[in-house]
Amino acid sequence: MELFLQFGHGMMEHCYNLIQDWGSGTVILSPRDLKPEQLQTFANKINNLGGSILLDSQFYLPYGDHEKLQSHTYWPKTYTSVDFWSGSGLKELLTKVLILNRQLKCINFILPGLYAETIDDDWLIRQSDVVKTAQELEHNPLELIATVALSADATRNVDQIHELLENAKGWSVSGIYLICEHPKSQYLVDDPLWLANVLDLIAGFRLSGKKVIVGYCSHQMLIAGCASANAIASGTFLNVRSFTPVKFQAPLPGDIKQKSIWYYCPQALSEFTLPYLDLAHRQGVLSDMKSSEIISGKYANILFGSVLPNSTGFGEREAFRHYLQSLRSQTLVSRQNSFNDSITLHENLLNSAEQLLQKLSEAGINTRERGFEKAINANRGALKFLENTYSSILKRYWNKI
Repeated sequence: MELFLQFGHGMMEHCYNLIQDWGSGTVILSPRDLKPEQLQTFANKINNLGGSILLDSQFYLPYGDHEKLQSHTYWPKTYTSVDFWSGSGLKELLTKVLILNRQLKCINFILPGLYAETIDDDWLIRQSDVVKTAQELEHNPLELIATVALSADATRNVDQIHELLENAKGWSVSGIYLICEHPKSQYLVDDPLWLANVLDLIAGFRLSGKKVIVGYCSHQMLIAGCASANAIASGTFLNVRSFTPVKFQAPLPGDIKQKSIWYYCPQALSEFTLPYLDLAHRQGVLSDMKSSEIISGKYANILFGSVLPNSTGFGEREAFRHYLQSLRSQTLVSRQNSFNDSITLHENLLNSAEQLLQKLSEAGINTRERGFEKAINANRGALKFLENTYSSILKRYWNKI
């Protein structure tokens, strides 16, 4: 499984740096965060660095009023559902987005897709209409990837998930760009049913012959490797590690949050603020929180010297690059050579993370809201669901999907 970079605010230099270091990599562009003229300049540089480009047109809420999204030429000047879907609106949108994909040298064509509050007949018909209309476009050298963007309630509804998987068998696309809103706006999800249904979708799409890119992910979705996902996408701030539909509408005045610097500890699947690293230094357990340079690279080495971490100058830039470098290393090994080996790897990771978090807790090292303690059992439950539901068929087809 690969890690794609989910572009968001302030990510240009991070993408340049990481793609250059890695020698490859894919960035999913965000028109919400890039002006029209910036899209081309940024894509050119990523391509020149040896990276690849995908474009998420972010047509989730066509009635939305986000100024930057509306500044792109493909966005309809007016949108009424009847005229758009029964007239020429859909074809015009797809034609313009295809032209932009070709200009940016995208490797695949991610089709626009509406955000589904509920997976019902109307939404499924529109999904099929998008695919059919895209197939009819002329001069399209790119493979089609259907966007499936679901609300938290839709993702939790087992009947709707099964209906989606059954209908998607008829979509003539090579892949799915899967985006699932987190329940209760949680960063780390503690709902085992939600997680199980996400794995159900991934496995179902993969077994139907489609590749799967899971968008807007945190490290919690490393378990997607057990369902044979092809890639997960993540970024810097939390709004590119979880899908929040409201961010595609005009921002509210004064909607600014105070930032903290977070250190990601891969072996604990958790993030810690620098004051708690200082306490770990004082308590003699800081070395337990250091990951190997093979996993995390050089970005956080400065934290583990003889001085207090909070006085080292470790800042937001280093924290973000450390997170994405660590996550990439974990992602690359998350899908093993067999289904059983993949499950075992993730179970062992959960067990070792739990043990380390307990040790740190006893030393007073608190993870605050980004600790994985609350998510461990949810991930375990989702993995058991995957084993009980898909074990035999995934074992049989593991090397073919």
